[in-house]
Amino acid sequence: MRYTYTLLLTAIGAALCLMHMIGHDSDPVYMIFYSLSVPAWIYSLFTYTRVSMTLLYTTTILSWTLIGYVIDRLSWRKRVRH
Repeated sequence: MRYTYTLLLTAIGAALCLMHMIGHDSDPVYMIFYSLSVPAWIYSLFTYTRVSMTLLYTTTILSWTLIGYVIDRLSWRKRVRH
């Protein structure tokens, strides 16, 4: 399958958001989410009051999808050259 990493990392991003949504009161879950969500690093710099969790979850899933897409494109390009 051509988009293996895209699908896999999208599922990881969605699972990460779901895990945070269900267990956001737990400190380990909170730390895992904010450690692995690149948009959460940036988003917290620009917001001082309330964080829109819908926007944060959406951008987290999209960023994981983009990372998977880039990996798929690089591996496809490498396969075509060889």
